[in-house]
Amino acid sequence: MKHGTKEDYLLLEELEKPFLALTADRIVDELRRQGEVTLAGYKITRLEHGLQSGTRAHRDGADIDWVVGALLHDIGDGLAPQNHDRMSAEVIRPFVREEVSWVIEHHGIFQMIYYGHHYNWDANARDRYKDNPYFNSCAAFCERWDQASFDPDYASEPLEFFIPMIREVFGRKAYAADHIKVGQVLGLPATT
Repeated sequence: MKHGTKEDYLLLEELEKPFLALTADRIVDELRRQGEVTLAGYKITRLEHGLQSGTRAHRDGADIDWVVGALLHDIGDGLAPQNHDRMSAEVIRPFVREEVSWVIEHHGIFQMIYYGHHYNWDANARDRYKDNPYFNSCAAFCERWDQASFDPDYASEPLEFFIPMIREVFGRKAYAADHIKVGQVLGLPATT
């Protein structure tokens, strides 16, 4: 790399553009893979779990960042099962507001409130983040859109429903301040 010229790097930058433009397609491919290669013991596939999460967010009136974040919150499962939450957050971080990527990054530890006691783990490990402005958003995300989305009888929207949203989010300019919105807490939509 150190021997590359400016012209070399400008050429590579130009050649990278078509690859970047296909990011949404690769996301959709990975979601489809989650419908084929999944974890044993669950009543639904990893794809269906994501579809249920995204559908719940959409039906609750969430904005596109939340819907796509919910849909993709476990997209890291296949390659990084031990830290899928962090990997999933890194996939979406350049394209959604900070609140959403923080929630996705931390949902694993927040989920322990539901099952940690069964393993003699600290079920309240999430409390270390109690002073974070996104704490309540993450707790609500886990309660409303994640832990509830393992229901084999739930009528979720199909993947095709979400593809335009995936394309819109991943078509954004990476890390643009107008959609990252550092420090802004919107929370989840109110429920009736």
